[in-house]
Amino acid sequence: YNWVSDWYRQAMNNFWVPEEINLNQDKSDYPRLSLAEKTAYDKILSFLVYLDSLQSANLPNISQYITANEVNLCLSIQTFQECIHSQSYSYMLDSICSPEQRNDILYQWKTDEHLLKRNEFIGELYNEFVAKQDKQSFLRVCIANFILEGVYFYSGFMFFYNLARNGKMPGSVQEIRYINRDESTHLWLFRNILVELQKEEPELFTPENIQMIRDMMNTGVEQEIVWGHYVIGDEIPGLNKQMVTDYIKYLGNTRFATLGFGNLYEEYAEEPESMKWVKQYSDANMVKTDFFEARPSAYAKSGAIEDDL
Repeated sequence: YNWVSDWYRQAMNNFWVPEEINLNQDKSDYPRLSLAEKTAYDKILSFLVYLDSLQSANLPNISQYITANEVNLCLSIQTFQECIHSQSYSYMLDSICSPEQRNDILYQWKTDEHLLKRNEFIGELYNEFVAKQDKQSFLRVCIANFILEGVYFYSGFMFFYNLARNGKMPGSVQEIRYINRDESTHLWLFRNILVELQKEEPELFTPENIQMIRDMMNTGVEQEIVWGHYVIGDEIPGLNKQMVTDYIKYLGNTRFATLGFGNLYEEYAEEPESMKWVKQYSDANMVKTDFFEARPSAYAKSGAIEDDL
């Protein structure tokens, strides 16, 4: 697959080390966050920890089903990066709170009803693939990954970038920038896998299955909106429920359209004016990549890690 070389080079050039980011200001900022900000920080981190742990465990199952060695290489790199993300969250929590607080935050996904519900949808699809290992379940698990990488992280990301707008938790925000950059390449990877699947297994893409994909995307978007309303709400300066709804529907629409199936939501084809600031705060190192044409425009290894300390 010709796109693998570009993907590999970009993913390898994105390498970063969580501990190279200075979290001293975060240690002093965290106790001064508002109750709404601190609650959102804790719950979002707990959810992100779960997602990356899920990916680390699941990606090898997908890799075993794929016969193209070069794609398996990409999935191995992604698995490694998911482990770095998990280490990043642990480093963030170790730096800002006590071991007892850290454990309480890490395992909120076990007791918080909203977190449990969020986790069931993707988890069940992953379990279905492990049990069946057939083309239909492979299609569904690839869509699940596409949703996870392209929709599920983004209420959390926007929360951290809003902290950056307000001059808070700069180290945590930089960790999230690098994670976001990695997740963008993971999204690119699964989009390409799905495009190749359309070429090689066209019989899978029946009207019924295309509707299934649409329904899965819509479910993922709606779940992320409900989650964003729960953790962000209307109590955090600079964000509100309407902004969450508009941004997540825009992202869902963009992701769905890149698969070649048209718009998911016709009214969300354009980026919401209220959320255009996100790009400014999410840029980790000025490396621009047209992910969906699979043609990166730069491969310069990030110098931002040292510059942003």
